[in-house]
Amino acid sequence: MENLLLWGFYLLTFYAFLPGFISRTFGFRVFKKGRAEQEIALTFDDGPDPVYTPMLLDLLQRFDAKATFFVVGANAERHPELLKRMKDEGHIVGIHNYVHKTNWLMRPSTVKKQIERTSEIIEAATGERPIYYRPPWGIVNLFDFSNMGYLQIILWSGMFGDWRNRVGAERLTKRMMKKLRPGEVLLLHDCGTTFGADHNAPVQMLAALEAYMTAGRERGYRFVAIDQLIALTDNACDKAVKREAAVSGKAKISMWKRAAISLWIGWEKCFRVMFKVERIGTGDSIFHYRICPYHGEPLKLADGRIIRNNDRVIELHFDNRKLLHVMMNSRSVLQSAIQLIREVEHSLPKLAVHMAGRKEFEGVSGLYGVSMIHRGSESFGFSVLDLPKGLFNLLTRFYLRLLLRVLHPGGGKRVTSKKGTLIPRIIAMSMDEFHKRYDPPTTPDRHWTRPPVELAPKPIRAYEADKAAGEVTP
Repeated sequence: MENLLLWGFYLLTFYAFLPGFISRTFGFRVFKKGRAEQEIALTFDDGPDPVYTPMLLDLLQRFDAKATFFVVGANAERHPELLKRMKDEGHIVGIHNYVHKTNWLMRPSTVKKQIERTSEIIEAATGERPIYYRPPWGIVNLFDFSNMGYLQIILWSGMFGDWRNRVGAERLTKRMMKKLRPGEVLLLHDCGTTFGADHNAPVQMLAALEAYMTAGRERGYRFVAIDQLIALTDNACDKAVKREAAVSGKAKISMWKRAAISLWIGWEKCFRVMFKVERIGTGDSIFHYRICPYHGEPLKLADGRIIRNNDRVIELHFDNRKLLHVMMNSRSVLQSAIQLIREVEHSLPKLAVHMAGRKEFEGVSGLYGVSMIHRGSESFGFSVLDLPKGLFNLLTRFYLRLLLRVLHPGGGKRVTSKKGTLIPRIIAMSMDEFHKRYDPPTTPDRHWTRPPVELAPKPIRAYEADKAAGEVTP
């Protein structure tokens, strides 16, 4: 019996207690407070409520304020018209599970079903798939971090006990005023039907919120949805990294950083030798490559081609020395993005020239790689696909984030500020698409041989090439 209790304690510790502690204390994989000059994020949980949510929306409209509503799926299912109104008035609708039950007491598969069901309800009402999630009571379990790749977990920097009547509007207002400063993420409740809450508690919340927004408006503050505060925080972090790293237009590298970079470049050389990764041409390309069999689920590409398990592919690898040079010599994230785009533009035609007439490239199905630097790559002909969940996904995330910590001038700050967007994905392109785009017009006929390839149905989604420069994330 003692051993059983001990194992139960271990399981609860690693499944629930530690993930919750780490996420709340260190902000791991969650967003809970921003960096802004005038903006505050208002968030509301547990609704929608047919009485109090319309009153809240009216109040927000009076102050030209935007907010984020984390709705309980069962309530949203009964009042889809309120979700539509939220969307129409410029607010964001996020997920708060289908029923208000802690994730500690549910299996990972149950949590996933709750999220998916609520997501479907929100999408049906608003026409948009939600991308923000707040677990009830802010409690996450070990599998939440791996099962929610497309969702950003949002916590809070201020919670005030507004779900209880006994707090009262006056005391609630005083508590909220202590958080009247830019960057705060306020947690309030527009529904009192949750277990432990008082049914009429939102009356007190609405009175306190009106006083809070009145004081905020007098100080020149704006009340925004969570996406805007996240964007402002990312920009503020980028500027801070630039200020700290820039010395005469170049990044200052600490002794520790230099040692880490040297070790990593040395490891990369060993990797290239062990796995026969080769340079392209004279070695002035941003890419290295190797020819190898692809292992995994079939990849359905944008041009209708499919890369299947055991098909031979050209596996692309960034030359991390060149990537380091781009990052260290750029004065901003945008300049890094533009420089990286230019490098890719020059490297893909060089690969086409390098391949011309070489028999080892005959029969390959396409180009393949896994990277966190994938936004905007559709404009080069690549398809961007989700990396299947599993051990390889987790190890790849760890490896690539560690690599970014080493190579990027901002190091850990960059990883922390962009943790919600630093998600590795598969980038792949069929050989037909590659040759159509990058073969030089003077290249002689090569009698190219391709393996039989099935055509997949054409996807409806169209990619916007003009967003490439703005969306590359070093």
